[in-house]
Amino acid sequence: MSDQSRGVLYLLAAAFCWSLGGLLIKLVDLDPIGLAGARSGIAAVMIGLYLWHRFNLHSGNPLEKNRRSVSVGPKERKSLILGTIAYAGTVTFFVVATKQTTAANAILLQYTAPIWVAVLSPLLLHEPTSRVDWIAVLVAFGGMSLFFLDDVSTTARTGDLLAITAGIFFAFCIMALRKGRNGSGMKMVFYGNILTALICSPLLIGESLPVQDIAPLLLLGIAQLGLGYIFFTKGIAHVTAVKGALIPVLEPILNPLWVGLAISEFPSAWSVVGGLIVLGAVTGRGLWYARKKG
Repeated sequence: MSDQSRGVLYLLAAAFCWSLGGLLIKLVDLDPIGLAGARSGIAAVMIGLYLWHRFNLHSGNPLEKNRRSVSVGPKERKSLILGTIAYAGTVTFFVVATKQTTAANAILLQYTAPIWVAVLSPLLLHEPTSRVDWIAVLVAFGGMSLFFLDDVSTTARTGDLLAITAGIFFAFCIMALRKGRNGSGMKMVFYGNILTALICSPLLIGESLPVQDIAPLLLLGIAQLGLGYIFFTKGIAHVTAVKGALIPVLEPILNPLWVGLAISEFPSAWSVVGGLIVLGAVTGRGLWYARKKG
């Protein structure tokens, strides 16, 4: 099998793992913020073991390699700190949003992150926003507005706003990665999960975990977050920019599909239309830049 084919399979596996988030979060009956902490704690262990294995493999000095796998140089420290905080905000707000609104709304509104990057880059990265960026921004904002045409409860509306907040935090993750050096992405995910676990897990004190929720919780940490990011890291380096932009789009498509099939939760017509517009704007922008690089 070629490296390109292997990379595609890894990205497909990553998209599948990530897409399980909506359903698994719905299945676990815990405080949403505490759940975010527990999920990240499990994921941190999973990713930590992966980093230890990757950097110790074929090493004559395992302890030194292990130290280097999570060490931070002075040049990347600032961007890594920003990325770690932004990642913690992303995963926390996403879990709470998924609990309060439909899984479809949560993932599709979080998926607006690249649009927020286009808006914020001139201010924070001093990168110009192109005409294509502004077209994508206007189209995506138009799609986002359709989510708010439904007559829903205050809780669901709050969930929609939290999902947008998760997208903004994820935009800061993307910008932090641009400022950091190659290889800092997995460190950001590792430290971000540790930070989330430390801040959010204490809310689980006094709560009991039903036996039937143990398996979904473990899957959230091990497969959905842990393996998802590991597969993505292993795959993205071996595919074309176009495939790298297209394949992850499967996540916001599959996420509400699993939820609908398993627990019969379906988005409204306005959310479907708005979601398709957002996906089209984000994917179109990504493909334009991918072809420009290629």
